[in-house]
Amino acid sequence: MPLSIPALGQEVYQEFSNILSYWINYSIDEEKGGFYGRVTTDNRPVPNEPKSIVINSRILWTFSTAYILFRKQNYLAVATRAFNYIEKYFIDRENGGVYWSVNADGSPLERKKQMYGHAFAIYGLSEFYRATRQANALDLAIELYNLVEKHSFDPKNGGYIEAFAPNWSPTNDYILSKGDDRKSMNTHLHLLEAYTNLYRAFPDVGLRLQLKKMLSSFTDHIIANNRMRLFFDEQWNVKSPEISYGHDIEASWLLWEAAEVLDDKPLIVKIKDLSINMAKAAADGLAADGGLNYELNVATNHLNTNKDWWVQAEAMVGFYNAYQLTGKVNYLEKATNSWEFIKKYLIDKEHGEWFWGVKDDHSVYNKDKVSFWKCPYHNARACLEIWRRTEG
Repeated sequence: MPLSIPALGQEVYQEFSNILSYWINYSIDEEKGGFYGRVTTDNRPVPNEPKSIVINSRILWTFSTAYILFRKQNYLAVATRAFNYIEKYFIDRENGGVYWSVNADGSPLERKKQMYGHAFAIYGLSEFYRATRQANALDLAIELYNLVEKHSFDPKNGGYIEAFAPNWSPTNDYILSKGDDRKSMNTHLHLLEAYTNLYRAFPDVGLRLQLKKMLSSFTDHIIANNRMRLFFDEQWNVKSPEISYGHDIEASWLLWEAAEVLDDKPLIVKIKDLSINMAKAAADGLAADGGLNYELNVATNHLNTNKDWWVQAEAMVGFYNAYQLTGKVNYLEKATNSWEFIKKYLIDKEHGEWFWGVKDDHSVYNKDKVSFWKCPYHNARACLEIWRRTEG
């Protein structure tokens, strides 16, 4: 029997609580401060592993939004710990902006200015401000936003340049792309969610304009035939042949969220249709077991059938969002099938949290539970989004 909407809400709320309990119990670095940069699949910390701005900012966002919703003091304590660590160790006092990573002791490691990292710092800091009304958190988020606009925004072609050297001079030393791939879908997607969240706390006219311009970058350049292209040169010439099913379904609801926050009626109509069509296109990547495949290389027709944790989390939200926008039960079924896949194959019932992913035969590939990229953001956020939309 298919899972009912109330039952789905109750189940994801319980899993949300489980995820946050895991991070409270296993990620906190009592010796060196902040959070471990790496925890293995069986929950063993690696004390000397570097720490990234991405994971620390995502922890900050997750526990801040958890405190907003549930007002639990242990959630606030973790959010405050994350804020204090970022403010103390990740801020570049000389050049401005945030480091990409620090050593385990907090000393700077990778000092490059990666816009992907700045996006998550803005995202987390703005949510911490919304949770606490702590003015220095919002001040820091606005400062980072202004630096991104000053150095990264491309006034000629639109969009944002991927990365810069430590002093904000040009560089080819990127994280997500190489060479003349100066712009990426991924960085734009997370700048979009960061600016959307900042606008909730800071409804500035200039920020509103830039958020609208970013939506135009998606509709005019990044998205074609309801799918996103991944890498571009400065003039938006496409440099990649892949379809990323997880990013497409994630964008389908993040674009809609941005339009809703802007509360621009014509834009809402336009983005609503786009969001629905993107969810419909992303469904091409669904496997018979309900999981969403990772990626398709259009040039070679090679299908990557891995089922990563974040892809399944975003599928659950994206398809549920499409159900809300259309009322079509087939999207609800896709969302609940995503949750059933997660329960059956991704939640680690022995050690807690979610596995990084499973292969086509459902065997687990053992990557770390905590790492540069593995954090309580996609899965906790997905559970919260579904809970909000079903019961909240």
